[in-house]
Amino acid sequence: MEYIGATGKPISFNDIPIREGIDFHFILGFAIDSDAKGTSQNGKFSTYWASTITRDSISTLKSQHPNVKVLASLSGWSMGTKVLHWYAPQNQELWISNAVSSLQTIIQTYHLDGLDIDYEKFDNSNQTFAYCIGEVISRLKNQNAISVATIAPFYNTTLPYIDLYKRYGNVIDYVNHQFYTDKVKTPNTYFQDFELRAKQFQVEKVLPSYEVNGRGIQGDAFFEAMRLIQRNGYNISGVMIFSADASMSNQYYYEQKIQDFLLNSTSTP
Repeated sequence: MEYIGATGKPISFNDIPIREGIDFHFILGFAIDSDAKGTSQNGKFSTYWASTITRDSISTLKSQHPNVKVLASLSGWSMGTKVLHWYAPQNQELWISNAVSSLQTIIQTYHLDGLDIDYEKFDNSNQTFAYCIGEVISRLKNQNAISVATIAPFYNTTLPYIDLYKRYGNVIDYVNHQFYTDKVKTPNTYFQDFELRAKQFQVEKVLPSYEVNGRGIQGDAFFEAMRLIQRNGYNISGVMIFSADASMSNQYYYEQKIQDFLLNSTSTP
């Protein structure tokens, strides 16, 4: 899984290496229930990913690579300099109805396969989060509008995501935990962090993650951490990368290396 389009840089799917024999999920950053000024729209989502990511480019990508799925990520950290918050809707059912309707339109327009949930700021208003988001995912899946749903917690948002997962884990396919925010930089500490997140969620759904040229563990140490996880009896179902935008500068080196690692891993189905 790889995030793409969040920085606004002009980026093309054509440049990104995609191996056969592996499920490759692109996660578009971001669809936001706010207007262009960051004002909340009560569940009415709009798209804010790079303008080069179009309906036609996604259609072409999927026709060339049947192993590709494309998801819309909801919210993210900020819109420009404005930090985005989960807010408690006054009418939860109206928020859910608006979200389902607006997301259906986006899904149909862009030929999307699923959603990634990436709300990152709660301000003690997370009581409605699990129900609202869980119901949106459930209803879109029940309508066959989406086939995959992921969540993207990090150290500071673990509790609301654990609540969401406990109540709606049956409709959540993967947990894209942002390990790079946990400030672990060695294989041993990464493994310990993975064990913690595996206990908090469902181990087979937790994907290790890597931030290109960013925070947390970097370079070969990441792959040693993956091997350490495997040596301790865990299967690695996949890896989440943040992000393709950053990888433009190094010719997608880690996309290639991570796919090769997964394809050559005896622990990967």
